[in-house]
Amino acid sequence: MRLLGIDPGLQTTGFGIIDVDGSNLSYVASGTIKTTHLDLGQLPARIKILFDGICEVCTRYEPDAASVEIIFVNVNPQSTLLLGQARGASLAALGHSNLSVHEYTALQMKKAVVGHGRADKTQVQEMVKRLLKLPVLPGKDAADALGMAITHAHVGHAMARLAQATPLTRKTSGMYRDGRIN
Repeated sequence: MRLLGIDPGLQTTGFGIIDVDGSNLSYVASGTIKTTHLDLGQLPARIKILFDGICEVCTRYEPDAASVEIIFVNVNPQSTLLLGQARGASLAALGHSNLSVHEYTALQMKKAVVGHGRADKTQVQEMVKRLLKLPVLPGKDAADALGMAITHAHVGHAMARLAQATPLTRKTSGMYRDGRIN
């Protein structure tokens, strides 16, 4: 099975592709899609670059499934909204490519890859390098994306079994219903 991991970002989105054969993980490719050459005010153009870039990665490497980082709410709401739009472009591109998408938080990824949720980026880079037997450290965004793919390789089967046993659905608390919040 070939897995694609995405670490969404408006300026830099990381991607990582691994092959999974049982418990064996093999590195295929990784990199970043950058929009830093555009002015900050050119949001539609940035979103298009992210969408097109992820579609190109999907076409080139033909993954079977994808995993994407769930964003957290920053102190700055504007930053959170912009990051959410980059994540939306990623999800739209994956949907356009007909991939099943699995979502994990950064904490879940760090626990799966490093062993604890408070790991810093250099620890994630080092563990991704070791797990995939890479000759050098991957870049930070690519390492996070590879970490997302590794996370799905490690926990995806267990989550699928759990979903068959009991229905897994998103929580509805805090969602609008009939014009009010539950």
